[in-house]
Amino acid sequence: MTESRPRRRGRARWFIAAAVLVVVVGTGSAVILTRVSSATSVQEAAPPSVETAEVAKTDLSEEEEADGTLGYGEESSVAGRKPGTVTSLPDAGATLTRCKAVYGVDAKPVPLFYGTLPFYRDLAAGAADGADVKQLEENLKACGYGGFGTPDKKFTSATAAALKKWQKALGLDQTGAFGQGDVVLAAGELRVSAVSAKLGSPAQGEVLKTSGTVRSVQVKLDAAKQDLAQQGAKASVTINGKTSTGTITDVGKSAVEGKDGAGQDDGKPKITVTVQLDDPAVAGTLDSAPATVRFTKDVHSGVLAVPVGALLALAEGGYAVEVDENGKRRLVAVRTGLFSGGKVEVSGNGLTAGMRVVTTS
Repeated sequence: MTESRPRRRGRARWFIAAAVLVVVVGTGSAVILTRVSSATSVQEAAPPSVETAEVAKTDLSEEEEADGTLGYGEESSVAGRKPGTVTSLPDAGATLTRCKAVYGVDAKPVPLFYGTLPFYRDLAAGAADGADVKQLEENLKACGYGGFGTPDKKFTSATAAALKKWQKALGLDQTGAFGQGDVVLAAGELRVSAVSAKLGSPAQGEVLKTSGTVRSVQVKLDAAKQDLAQQGAKASVTINGKTSTGTITDVGKSAVEGKDGAGQDDGKPKITVTVQLDDPAVAGTLDSAPATVRFTKDVHSGVLAVPVGALLALAEGGYAVEVDENGKRRLVAVRTGLFSGGKVEVSGNGLTAGMRVVTTS
């Protein structure tokens, strides 16, 4: 059976039609009509030059887009636990590291220690064994005050001696005892996002707000689409017109009431997904900015793909591409698959990688 040739819409061919020459002679009424000889054949003009693209064998991915915000993550409040008067404060935007002062009370520093177990009691000679003792010793050792061996849960005289050395270096009373409010505790480095207290205000109350030190993008993703975000997976991130990749570092486990673009409840619970930029330079010097994140839904590997602009709608329905073979063109009917990034997956009888197809883009 002879395969019918697909009819296309659009791209017309131009022909030079036969013309009638009219010649007027003299000033009288004599008119001579001369017709182009009927023997003159109709000639097809050379096809105009067109843009072509290669049929490529590649991987295409389907993506889901969501709005996000560039920033330093969720804020946390630092509350003073030491009685007295605030006498020094950090600048907004400052980075706080272990052993360094976070703020000052009565002209004495309150430094940063690392850990996740809140100091829930004062520690001194005779204190019962506990994980908080080990956490204290780990920090003293990191700040350069050891002498008690490997940090453990026992508060010994060596622990008290290390505390006195630390207190002396800070200009504190050398008691060898540790108070719950003597330090600020955090899991790691902090960035000062806002300063709440004022110099001269009471030290027991909110002193400042902190965040993480690394810029990331946070997305409020519909909880129903949480399967899109897998920790450790890659995502595409666009900020201020620049696109780069990012790594999903955290997927929230708790859904909260969602907001639409106008800040109104949209009735869709949301989870917070954090994406860390693989190339922080894409965000420039911005501390905060809107962002667009694209999560990969599906990947089609090793498929033939052409620019979307190469598709031609057929009169009988479906699509074709116009294959260009050294200036000779023919239509090949195709089936379409995944659309992604301006390209479309195609398959058709005789269509192979490396062919060139006419395209508008």
